[in-house]
Amino acid sequence: MHRLSRALLGALARARAPPLRQPPGLGRLLPAALRPASPGGLSTRPRREPPAAAQRPAAPGPDSEAEQFVFPEYVPEPGPAPAAEPPAAPSRPERRPREKRQHRVTGRPDPSVPPSGVSCSGCGAELHCRDPAVPGYLPSEKYRRLMEAHRALQGVVCQRCWLLVHHQQALHMEVSREQYRNLVSAALRSPPRHGRRPLVLYMVDMLDLPDSVLQDLPQLVDAGSNILVVGNKVDLLPGDSPDYLKRFRKELLRSCARVGILPAVQGTGGQVGRTASQNLVDVHLISAKTGYGVEELISKLQHSWKCNGDVYLVGATNSGKSTLFNTLLQSDYCKSKASEVINRATISPWPGTTLNLLKFPIINPTSDRLFRRQERLKADAEKTEEQLSDDEQKYLKCLKKQGYLIGRVGRTFQQQKSKAVIDFDPDELSFNMEEEPVFSSNKPKERVEFTYNELKDARWFFDTPGIVKENCVLNLLTEKEVKLVLPTHAIVPRTFVLKPGMVLFLGALGRIDYLQGAKSSWFSVVASNLLPVHVTTLEKADSIYQKHAGKTLLKVPMGGEERMKEFPPLIPQEITLEGIGTLEAVADIKLSSAGWVAVTAHLEDKLQLRAYTPEGTTLMIRKPPLLPHIVDIKGNRIRGSASYRTKKPPPLVENLKANGTNKKRGI
Repeated sequence: MHRLSRALLGALARARAPPLRQPPGLGRLLPAALRPASPGGLSTRPRREPPAAAQRPAAPGPDSEAEQFVFPEYVPEPGPAPAAEPPAAPSRPERRPREKRQHRVTGRPDPSVPPSGVSCSGCGAELHCRDPAVPGYLPSEKYRRLMEAHRALQGVVCQRCWLLVHHQQALHMEVSREQYRNLVSAALRSPPRHGRRPLVLYMVDMLDLPDSVLQDLPQLVDAGSNILVVGNKVDLLPGDSPDYLKRFRKELLRSCARVGILPAVQGTGGQVGRTASQNLVDVHLISAKTGYGVEELISKLQHSWKCNGDVYLVGATNSGKSTLFNTLLQSDYCKSKASEVINRATISPWPGTTLNLLKFPIINPTSDRLFRRQERLKADAEKTEEQLSDDEQKYLKCLKKQGYLIGRVGRTFQQQKSKAVIDFDPDELSFNMEEEPVFSSNKPKERVEFTYNELKDARWFFDTPGIVKENCVLNLLTEKEVKLVLPTHAIVPRTFVLKPGMVLFLGALGRIDYLQGAKSSWFSVVASNLLPVHVTTLEKADSIYQKHAGKTLLKVPMGGEERMKEFPPLIPQEITLEGIGTLEAVADIKLSSAGWVAVTAHLEDKLQLRAYTPEGTTLMIRKPPLLPHIVDIKGNRIRGSASYRTKKPPPLVENLKANGTNKKRGI
């Protein structure tokens, strides 16, 4: 369970030189921001984030009770003293860059204290106080205080998870791609429990298809494993036709078959042979965030897989695994008691949030439980939105603003809570005339625990760390930039009509030049609504990029000239397309994980394009496009402009009587 944390602690102990004395309260010797990346692996921190100025706090005096701890990634390593220079004439002081906010907590690391053997309830890393660079770190003072209490570390989150949730601040952890792969492979290839191999629930981000389909997944999965493919985030994509979900499912199967994950699938180039090592169970489209398709997925798992073996949730970083873990934790798929015993996983847009295995026990779907669940689903489907409670209506209204497809995940089996017992203590209530009444503080809530008999034959659902994607633009961005690039709300397509000689910028992360073509063509942008799009001419494109990259107009990256000095340059790629008509896009130009641009051109019109992406990222041409009729999702053209007014399709709530005539969208 704790192989990742122990391996990192052991590697650091072997690699370190004899410790040097340092001022107390400054953490470890080598800051995470200055550590070299592991060879052949990718770090979970942004590669090229500009260093922020940080001040070392004054060392506390010997009588101070607590020392201020500064997170080491904000403290630069002290370098050699600069050579003496002749005194210069006094001049105007140079403007210093704006300092990055520091997060200070009380405490410091203590390498002498052994690890706890208890997992962080947010990311799964083993809790310890030895080194802030290793996942699962807690300040030594807090760590010792919690260890003194009986089972006090149960349910505690590490420093990294705390900052992710409460401050949206990602600490820089050095966990390479190879370490991720080793941990996931060891879990999937562990000896079969209960005489049956585990089910692999493989999650794919539909926004990043086919890049989110990992090339090396067949090597991670043991031979003979059962795989159920789940396409997530369908709620963020607009429906361009009545059967668009069928098209999503077909494209998902085709992408998986290309890397040898699925058995025989009929594609455009013929039939792909059946693989000998994997067995396809099914393919589902869901939204882990809004709950669309989750109840159907649970029913499929309980009827086909039942409780025959463990289930492992596998996929790339940022595919939504932890969100699905939390959704299933509050559903009929886990034991009713689990939601009170097991904490929810930490969710963050930052890649690689989960660092170890998280798990909950799966409920045994007996015939009685399946019948009661089916009765609840039928009753829920007969309700109208007006019949829902005020809280449910408010929640649905919020989800409608965030996604196109919304589901309602309920619970049939509830943990029966014992009635509160009121303790009467006459001594606490009695006081004389000279005393003021003093009321004792509330007693700590008793923690619910599973008994041995409840878990001795349990099957478990595991959330595994995400495999880091190579050549991904997110690896080049800072925390704030990642939040702007990754869409969290329903994407509203933006369509532009361009003539030859015009250029489209997607922030400063992508650029498409329309070089040659007989007629105007339509370019529909499918990307985060917070990522700006700018259209200009070919003559002005270079000067606009040099002047506005890193600033407000192009927005991402942000940080001005200093940020752009460290950001990789845009690399061009020549593209030739031939139009198939004004009603259907010919291809998608996918700009790494920043989004894509669907190109629609007149019939047989040959287009010469040049697309740019940052050096070290992947640009690909996707044929057929994922949303071929996206050009229809636009309003009227804005007068005197190349852009059209945006139009957001209406949302659909699953399993409501008001939507009885339109239960599914072509799935």
